[in-house]
Amino acid sequence: MKTPESRRRAHFAMVLILAAASGLTLLAGCQRAPATTPDYVAEVDAWHAQRVERLRSDTGWLTLVGLLDLDTSRINAVGSDSTAAVHLPAKAPAAVGELAFVDGRWEFTTAPGAAVTVADSTAAAVIRMALATDRDGQPTTLACGTLLFYVIDRDGAFFLRVKDRDSDVRRNFTGIDRFPVDARWRVTARLEAGPATIKVPNALGRETDEPSPGVLVFKLDGKPYRLTPTGAPGEGLFMVVGDATNNHGTYGGGRFLSADAPGPDGSVVLDFNKAYNPPCVFTPYATCPLPGAHNTLPVPIEAGEKVWGVH
Repeated sequence: MKTPESRRRAHFAMVLILAAASGLTLLAGCQRAPATTPDYVAEVDAWHAQRVERLRSDTGWLTLVGLLDLDTSRINAVGSDSTAAVHLPAKAPAAVGELAFVDGRWEFTTAPGAAVTVADSTAAAVIRMALATDRDGQPTTLACGTLLFYVIDRDGAFFLRVKDRDSDVRRNFTGIDRFPVDARWRVTARLEAGPATIKVPNALGRETDEPSPGVLVFKLDGKPYRLTPTGAPGEGLFMVVGDATNNHGTYGGGRFLSADAPGPDGSVVLDFNKAYNPPCVFTPYATCPLPGAHNTLPVPIEAGEKVWGVH
């Protein structure tokens, strides 16, 4: 039979055990919340500075000023004249040339008096040449003054993408607001089996089939979530991510997120502090992919870039 003294000692020992367990729990909780160190903030800031530098380049998305339909069944007149089927900005000559779809490829013929060259090339002025589209890899980009243009292929629908190295958007761009860098938005996901291809919707109202290595499973604040990236096995991953901040501080069409290829154990680091705006934020002439239901998170991701401009 326990004496009052032995009961007091047993109670005191239990209190010590519970206190120690509570301390370990708190410590474990602290360990799960990564520190936002100055070095980490500097690393994300440097990444963002490079991102802005690419945007500001003379071929970046800030220069995009046109997305013009091409008709494969006829010759497409290109120029600033109001009658041109492919109508360029007013700074272009009235007649720049013609685009025709011949034997399954596009050919460009320069109009008399127009000066057209292959962009960033020392080659002579273009008279007539076949053009590679972006479906072939790097498209053939032609230049006329400050304007650049090339053909893009969207599942058999062809467009002329037009850029202006002296666009108003590029000249007036002053940067992009971001959420404060916070290391809790840098998480480790694991790659699990999933469909080999997924359908990715885009701003043109179409869908494309893209290869996918599987499904990324991760936790935010202790709750599990899933994203389905695109990418070939062994290569870097890409995803368009929607979340509850879209149309409430971030772009309504979601944001882009890239990640390195999965490690040998299937782990992938997702850093939402590096979530960035798609080209459609800066121009109405882009053909951006959209998140789709499989990549829309039900929680606010208060990390990465905020919306830019008026939408």
